[in-house]
Amino acid sequence: MTRDEFSMWSIIGHDWAVDLLQAAVLHQRIGHAYLFTGPAQVGKATLARVFAQALNCQSDYLNNRPCGVCRACKLIAAGRHPDVRVLTPELNSRGQPVIKIEQMRELQKELSLGTFEARYKIAILADFDAANANAANAFLKTLEEPPPNVVLLLTATETDALLPTINSRCRTFQLRPLTVPQVVEALQNQWQVRPELANQLAHLANGRLGWAVQAAQDERLLNTRHEQLGWLQQALDGRRPARFELADKLSRQPEELDTILQTWLSWWRDVLLLAHGRSADLPLINADQQAKLRQQADKWTADQIETSLTQTQTALWQLERNANVRLVLENLFLIYPKP
Repeated sequence: MTRDEFSMWSIIGHDWAVDLLQAAVLHQRIGHAYLFTGPAQVGKATLARVFAQALNCQSDYLNNRPCGVCRACKLIAAGRHPDVRVLTPELNSRGQPVIKIEQMRELQKELSLGTFEARYKIAILADFDAANANAANAFLKTLEEPPPNVVLLLTATETDALLPTINSRCRTFQLRPLTVPQVVEALQNQWQVRPELANQLAHLANGRLGWAVQAAQDERLLNTRHEQLGWLQQALDGRRPARFELADKLSRQPEELDTILQTWLSWWRDVLLLAHGRSADLPLINADQQAKLRQQADKWTADQIETSLTQTQTALWQLERNANVRLVLENLFLIYPKP
């Protein structure tokens, strides 16, 4: 029989990871720490939650865990199980998400108390690459000397931001983006998205099913993307004063800049693919804008396009390290091709 006939492993596109985790549950070979890595909204948090359900599922049959209907499964799905703690970053004074030392100490205290009713005390540490140095170092003690029956489930996008010791002491599952057909099929079959919209979202999602589902349910995401691409075109059409004015405007919304630059990055990636004649090999993310993409691929040299792509990546890297937002944007706009 297949996995779907047994239990509620409702994970799309990561069958290999589910098979390994289900085997661990079936044979009762549970490690004390797991690290799920991959792009944002690719399914890391969902996989961690379902694994937590499988670990504490009350079904009498190992191959039926998680059942999805027992008290434990329902409480974990709702985020209310007393033995499953979810730790997420909090915003610091600069509006940046950070896992702080105070959060870590509180978690360590909870883990030391043991279980209330479940088989395992589980901590899901979401976006652990956002932990500051003090929190990460404090966590090492728990990782190296975990209390009995404690399972630690970490998710991270930027694994380079993790301490090497954390990487080495976890069983790592590197989740890769889904294919366009996988996202289309999931949107149509599980969320009843009409075919045309499903195809558009599957390209824009760049392998992130979570984003595609969110965009299907909230049209503001597509409207936001349209606005972000409008700002990019405004920068490319404007001369230095207009570009600096736009840099000033965008610097006043620093919490949105990561998403803005990621959108611009996807645009430059598509333009570069078209410039090199590679659009048949790799699907365009902004496929609904193909005419404008091709126009820009013909307008600028490959060197100009590649430089714009790499400098947008550099700007993201600089902002992650708390560089001056306005200065980063001004420098980026000076490098972008002139009208």
